[in-house]
Amino acid sequence: MRLIFATNNQHKIDEIRSAIGEKSSLEIVTLKEAGIDTDIPEPYDTLERNASNKSRTIYELIKMNPIPIAMGTIGCFSEDTGLEVETLNGEPGVKSARYAGEEKSFDKNIEKLLKKLQGSTNRKARFRTIISLQIDGKEILFEGICKGVIISEKKGKAGFGYDPVFVPEGAIHTFAEMSLEEKNLFSHRKKAIDKLVAYLSKEGFSDT
Repeated sequence: MRLIFATNNQHKIDEIRSAIGEKSSLEIVTLKEAGIDTDIPEPYDTLERNASNKSRTIYELIKMNPIPIAMGTIGCFSEDTGLEVETLNGEPGVKSARYAGEEKSFDKNIEKLLKKLQGSTNRKARFRTIISLQIDGKEILFEGICKGVIISEKKGKAGFGYDPVFVPEGAIHTFAEMSLEEKNLFSHRKKAIDKLVAYLSKEGFSDT
């Protein structure tokens, strides 16, 4: 069973494939592997609308212009993720990737976040992922949430985005100090993709 993942972000591809696991019957086909060369914008003010726009764009593209590798797929999905910091009223949220500008600099985003949190005793935050699945002509949304705290300086070299300053509840290390296997014990993406896989199994699309 194959699904196209509507993203060009290799970090997200690696995390989703790791979250699904090698023993699953679900195979992820990337846009590059499907021969789709497009960068879908994220112009909306909610994670849900951005995720829906990305998955719907690819789904309609495949329907209008059948792509050989996509012929055996059952649909496509996309995701949008935001870091929501409690004391900043949910910032950076939907603007997480562009918090410090359109260049999408991980370092500058973190620098801006830590500057805004200087002097704050409330460091509570959460990562929230929304997955939009397009299948059988309908859309289903799945949510994954990971609560934690923002620390005052970067730690670790793995991961991406805000991972070096985020410690999930129940852990003592940042996401950037963890392997993918360790991160999956807490990950917002893991929680969302687990719900997608469970849905596919329930509806008879998958045997896992």
